[in-house]
Amino acid sequence: MSFSSREFRDALGRFATGVCVITGQSDNGAPFGMTVNSFASVSLDPPLILWSLQNDSDMYDTFNTCKRWAVNILRADQQALSGRYAVKGEHDLDAAHFEPGVTGIPIMPDTLVSFECEEEARHAGGDHVILVARVLAMSHRDSGAPLVFCSGAYAELAS
Repeated sequence: MSFSSREFRDALGRFATGVCVITGQSDNGAPFGMTVNSFASVSLDPPLILWSLQNDSDMYDTFNTCKRWAVNILRADQQALSGRYAVKGEHDLDAAHFEPGVTGIPIMPDTLVSFECEEEARHAGGDHVILVARVLAMSHRDSGAPLVFCSGAYAELAS
């Protein structure tokens, strides 16, 4: 059984995911945002979530010191936010895109959900690090469709 990294990546891409922006503050207090689609729930009690960060990410060093951050689940009409914070080297949060959450962590107030978190554990995962976090606070909307990504493109859920 043999397959290339590209074939494996394309196969994984067939799994539809939601799109999130991880927000936090760097050591110097500057708010940042980074788009990810590797978010998952882990546990209800205690409330734990996870996401994965590529080892060669330009944000890797930031997340070695930043232990509190928020996971902001984007709405279907927020594709521009996803693109904005997916650009390498372009992670400074625009002042119009965030406000302090309940815990003081920067959150994106118009998203479907914002989970304010504190790192609980990290695990080596090949070319990624898996960040497990305890949810300290959350805010959410009662309606709205999620931004979905599948096969290298944004997609919409059928009703």
